[in-house]
Amino acid sequence: MDIRSPVKKYNQEHLLRFWDELSDDQKSSLTHDLETINWDRFEEWSNYCVSADLTTPGLGDEFQPAPYYPVDPTDSELKKLYAQAINKGKELIRAGKVAAFTVAGGQGTRLGFDHPKGMLPISPIKNKSLFQLFAESILRFSELYGTKIRWYIMTSDENDEETKDYIRKCKNFGLEEDQIYFLVQGKMPAFDLNGNLILKSKWQIAKAPDGHGGSLNALKLSGALADMEQNGVDYISYFQIDNPLVTIIDPLFIGLHVLTQSDMSSKSIPKTGPEEKMGVFCKSGEKVGIVEYSDLPDELAVKTDKNGKLKFISGSPAIHIIDRNFVERLNQNKFQLPYHKALKKIPGITNLEMENAPDQPNGIKLETFVFDALPLTNKTIILESVRDQEFAPVKNKSGVDSVDSARQMMIAEHVRWINAIIPPEQAESVDLKNSTVEISPKFYVTIDDLINSNIADEKIVESFKDNVAYIP
Repeated sequence: MDIRSPVKKYNQEHLLRFWDELSDDQKSSLTHDLETINWDRFEEWSNYCVSADLTTPGLGDEFQPAPYYPVDPTDSELKKLYAQAINKGKELIRAGKVAAFTVAGGQGTRLGFDHPKGMLPISPIKNKSLFQLFAESILRFSELYGTKIRWYIMTSDENDEETKDYIRKCKNFGLEEDQIYFLVQGKMPAFDLNGNLILKSKWQIAKAPDGHGGSLNALKLSGALADMEQNGVDYISYFQIDNPLVTIIDPLFIGLHVLTQSDMSSKSIPKTGPEEKMGVFCKSGEKVGIVEYSDLPDELAVKTDKNGKLKFISGSPAIHIIDRNFVERLNQNKFQLPYHKALKKIPGITNLEMENAPDQPNGIKLETFVFDALPLTNKTIILESVRDQEFAPVKNKSGVDSVDSARQMMIAEHVRWINAIIPPEQAESVDLKNSTVEISPKFYVTIDDLINSNIADEKIVESFKDNVAYIP
């Protein structure tokens, strides 16, 4: 590729102004950056950066609450459908048609943890990492269904090497090496306020991760989709790394997705209130999608029904089932998800000098959101989930959505499991109210798994010494 041709065509000659003073390695680095830019879309991106429009295409402006399947079926027809869905989901899992896909490109910096977030010790007693909990869950689901569930992990440039080293040093937590497929998140070039590319250094273009929506592009570019097809995987169970309570393989969710012929399905949880910073499932015309909490008008956010319940109550915990064929379709011609822009302080070269810490936002980062795929589907469904049983986000160092709050939710969920199997006459022997509990997903991965295990009551009671119980 002649790198000077697109640079000149789009008036980006400033990118080469230091060329003559660069070393051979530096020239190679800059050449690589220029070659990896999708110049066919440069004009589109540049124009979007300088436009006043902050909206993103997909849904219209007239929002209604999106319909969803309730967590508990309300009538005989729905109960019949759920039973069929569970059977269908189990059949597909056994046949190896379902894979887990974890978006794990983030660092734990905000949590005071200077490593990939997936390495964060999170379980309340054994301090197992997020990666270990998910790996052990996949191991147990594979055992339950007599199959070898594949695990696709999206890393980032920043944490790819450390993530791979960590998982391999842990001997894949018992998974076979060919069960795990790593892919790296893409990046988008950063623009200044005039729509021009920013130099991070004399030989590097400033870039930023392309958002969790980029995971659907990375699946294609990395060869993961081809790997799925080769291994018979048709359905992708998508979840993000910072939610230790997620049920990564859910027969009901998978079965409903397939029986309703959905391209991409979502789980929802009830919002705690109109002010909670969580995207909301909405419907506009025939399209269903997610509206960011900041984009939902205040008068709609606080609107209630006759019972005082929020009308726009269905929040997104970022849990999806996605057809592999739908992801292929999104990647035909050009990647179809729209871009969102964020005004940021971007270090770079200004007036021939390096500006390490701009005082004011000086540039724009473009990113895609995975939920923007929903309005592009031919069919999409939403399944309501119980918040305390499936959503314990780890986003902050303390307070709400923190490590401590996630651990408390994990303990509460496992207490619920134990309550389901301890006979009333044994309950007095176990101080569940003040106990710290951890149930290993390597042995019991769902409440039904524990109930069906025939674990002896005496073993459970014996486990609770000093109000602390790790149950293997």
